[in-house]
Amino acid sequence: MILCSFLIFSCKDDVLPKPDAFLALNYKAPEYSLYGSDECSYEFMKNALAVVRYKSDCSAVLEYPALDAALYLTYRPVTNNIKELLTDAQKLTYEHVIKADNISEEKYFNEEHNVYGMFYDVAGNAASQSQFYVTDSTAHFITGSIYFNVKPNYDSILPAAAYMKNDIRHIMESLRWKK
Repeated sequence: MILCSFLIFSCKDDVLPKPDAFLALNYKAPEYSLYGSDECSYEFMKNALAVVRYKSDCSAVLEYPALDAALYLTYRPVTNNIKELLTDAQKLTYEHVIKADNISEEKYFNEEHNVYGMFYDVAGNAASQSQFYVTDSTAHFITGSIYFNVKPNYDSILPAAAYMKNDIRHIMESLRWKK
């Protein structure tokens, strides 16, 4: 009996709490340069990590191979349909409300360059973590959405999503309409 008691109590180590583990993803600081297509009526500052593919309608895909993500830009001309374009952009964002924990809106105004819009930050396991639209309200309208090439898991993609959100804001702030 004494031997059993000795074995049970002697092998017991002090229990120490383990520190929380965090995924440490570090991305290179963005380097921006002016980018635009001769055929399209807008230009913006592009991150060097992004590879741009334009479509014939001046929509574009900015691929980020290092993040396994893409930013989809859709260009639409405004032809007395600004209300419809705004409704469609807002509807697209709020389709994510089923999976999203929260969707916050941030208005954007740049009167000097005639660029107005909205940035949507989508928290949770939604398919797109950020979306936006910009317009001059008379001729041009662009929407943008981030998509990752993985199943949405907010905790896992959070560092990459934060990096991409900063890129979207930079695109919105640097976007210029060509005359």
